[in-house]
Amino acid sequence: MITHSLDGNDVVVTIRDTGKGIEEDKIERLGTPFYTTKAQGTGMGLTQAFSVMYQHGGEIKVESKLNQGTTFIIRLPQHKQIKKRGLRKMDLRFHDGDSLKDFFLKNKEEFEEKLLAEAINVRDKIDEIHTIGNINLVDNAHKLILFVIEERVQELIAFAKQEGVSWSKYSLTLAFKLEWIQAIRRTLWTFLFNYDTLMDKELERGAFYSLEIQINDLIDQFLTHFFISYSKYKDELLERQREIAENLSVPIIPIHSQICVLPLIGRIDEQRISTILEKVLHEIEVRRIQTLIIDLSGALTIENAIAGHLIKITEGISMMGCQTVMTGLRAELVKGLIASGETFKGQVKFKGTLQMALADMFFKSDINSSEH
Repeated sequence: MITHSLDGNDVVVTIRDTGKGIEEDKIERLGTPFYTTKAQGTGMGLTQAFSVMYQHGGEIKVESKLNQGTTFIIRLPQHKQIKKRGLRKMDLRFHDGDSLKDFFLKNKEEFEEKLLAEAINVRDKIDEIHTIGNINLVDNAHKLILFVIEERVQELIAFAKQEGVSWSKYSLTLAFKLEWIQAIRRTLWTFLFNYDTLMDKELERGAFYSLEIQINDLIDQFLTHFFISYSKYKDELLERQREIAENLSVPIIPIHSQICVLPLIGRIDEQRISTILEKVLHEIEVRRIQTLIIDLSGALTIENAIAGHLIKITEGISMMGCQTVMTGLRAELVKGLIASGETFKGQVKFKGTLQMALADMFFKSDINSSEH
């Protein structure tokens, strides 16, 4: 469903569907280049959409709930003066024999002034970006220009990757980066035009197109490696966060060289039981655990369908030569297990509390040690 309305000086377009929705952790990644949920997608479509909206003074907001649908809210000002762009002669310093690098270095301040005039939306964010991510946009623009005009490809790629990590690490707005790089591109071409004019040199058509391919290809390489590095860092960060969440949801705590405790806290659902199975069997193999105490005193509920899976986990533990001791079973949890119709078939020992299980184990250990 598509609706539109006026909100002050803004036109608001709302696009709403009733599809499967988008997971919360994925919403913030929408508009990230090369991020897509489609098998054949590139992720560049939404990136361009977000960038175009931002450059016109607008914004896109996304709201979504799983199994309820997604809403895109597009807000654009009714009137925005579009700046006409074109090449123009500038009053720049130049001496016969100056190389392109010399020309840029002599006119550093003029380059910055022109660049800031081009980057309308970013110029007011320069100090904020520097504060958040210790990124000096202006200095980095000069660095990129030198890499381009001197064709230092490997340094340009390394710089792009470094920038990608920094912007991803501090969750800086990608629309700012896109606008900034495009402003650098336009400013660079303005200065190239003025350099050739001052050189009193008119490029042949073939030479011009060769230069155009060289310059724009290097700028595009920077963008490509920047976005790949940005996305890779984000993916790795999400994976680390997932692993941390899994470790917190299945905290296997060693208390002896061969004895570990698994305290299960909160609600145990189907997704979590699958994680428990994978983590438990892996840890038994890696740590060579002989006894695993599963403490359920902090478990809120165990769904009837999950009870059977929990019993299967204890069977798997037994198959790996590990003894399961279960503690903290409250009356309602026991009723749930009974209602499921499943039984532990004798491969599990039960103790009222975790403290009782530990006391029993270490008491037996002390007796065995004294006998020897």
